[in-house]
Amino acid sequence: MSIYQHFRPEEREFIDQVLEWKRIVTDTYVAKLTDFLDPRLQQIVHLIIGDSTDVHCHFFGGVDNAERKRALIYPEYHIVDHNDFQVTIFEVEYPKKFVTIEHREVLGSLMSLGLKREKFGDILFEGDRIQIIIATEINSYLRLQLASIGRAKISLKEIPTNEVLKIENKWTEEAATVSSMRLDTIISALYNVSRQKSQILIEQGLVKVNFATSLKTSFECHEFDMISVRGYGRTKITSIEGKTKKEKWRIIVGKQK
Repeated sequence: MSIYQHFRPEEREFIDQVLEWKRIVTDTYVAKLTDFLDPRLQQIVHLIIGDSTDVHCHFFGGVDNAERKRALIYPEYHIVDHNDFQVTIFEVEYPKKFVTIEHREVLGSLMSLGLKREKFGDILFEGDRIQIIIATEINSYLRLQLASIGRAKISLKEIPTNEVLKIENKWTEEAATVSSMRLDTIISALYNVSRQKSQILIEQGLVKVNFATSLKTSFECHEFDMISVRGYGRTKITSIEGKTKKEKWRIIVGKQK
């Protein structure tokens, strides 16, 4: 039985990467630290390595309930410490009385520096406070290069993990019945919009599945998929319960408040 049959074809390249990481750790007995992974990629790592007897994995993103986390793949004798994950947390200091900074501006400024998205973890907001979680290896570069966000001049202050803002992930669970597991059908049912409207949202690039933009209206959704629609919020398919007598799918979903 091939391991690939449990995943989508477009995930095969990452699966091969995880298998290679596992082989290297097995052969060298040296831990492997990844970049920041989104929840779907974390799930793939866990599914491939989680039940292994000689190699294990652990995730950390700088704060409890972090969405994006680094994975540490390590031999069984290794004792995991948070320092292994090489995570740095910056507080953004800026003239709060005069300017407002939005999440998209922070991410846009970070990406404009030519660094991979995988080098950044969560971007945290609480009132006018902003914190950025990054891979420690880009610490010095970021300090030198990030001097402004939007129109605001900023500076970065490194803070300890006990000063990081708390993340509250609030989800509500509900049941739904859909005629198919197509992406346009799922969006229509979960967000209470017409099928035509859901197709337009997809074609305009406003829909992501597992943190990647999906432009296919016929994309087949699976259990555990995270669906986000710009302006409508995020939903995850927590379970597929089976079919009704009328051949419709019963699903349980979580919606983020």
